[in-house]
This record gives sequence, C-alpha cells and structure tokens, in this order.
Amino acid sequence: MMTETEKLDLILKDLTQIKSDVSDLKSDVCDLKSDMNTVKTKIIKMDMIIDNELRVNIQRVAEGHLDLSGNLHEAMKPSSELELLSIKVRRLESDVLDLKQKIS
Repeated sequence: MMTETEKLDLILKDLTQIKSDVSDLKSDVCDLKSDMNTVKTKIIKMDMIIDNELRVNIQRVAEGHLDLSGNLHEAMKPSSELELLSIKVRRLESDVLDLKQKIS
C-alpha cells in the first residue's frame, strides 16, 4: 500500500505534467491566433484587389468584347448583302435560262 507521501508525490507529478500540457496549449493557441491574423490580413488584401482591380478589368474586357462584337457585325453586313445579291443573281440566271428554253 502507498503512503500518503507517495500519493502526494504522484499527484504532484501529474499536476506538473498537466501544467506543462496547459502551457503547451497556450503556446499553440497563441500561434493559431497569429496565423489567423495573417490569414485575415491576406483576405482583406485579396478583397481589395478583387474590388479595385479585377472587377474593373473584367468590366473593361466585357466592354471591349461588346465593341468588338459590334464591329464584327458591322463588318459582316457587306458580306451578308453580297451573299443575298449572289443568290438573287443565281435565281435570275436560272429564270433567264428557263425563258430561253421556252423561246427556243
């Protein structure tokens, strides 16, 4: 059987270990807090970049795309008109051939 002194020594040893573990936990929590502050700072910087740079640049690209799209449609108008005229000419040629065959 253990004496009172031995029991107290065991309790003291356990308490010393618990105190050491709590100290380690405090240190880890401090490190986590520091890391969280770093992450918060980086997120704030990213938000600022997104708001001040990316959105503006995306809007500029979108506006440029609309301008290019409009220019493409304008540039294609003559091509479309030429294609329609070509179809009309082929139809007229076909009608002329039919009339020639009927006359002959």
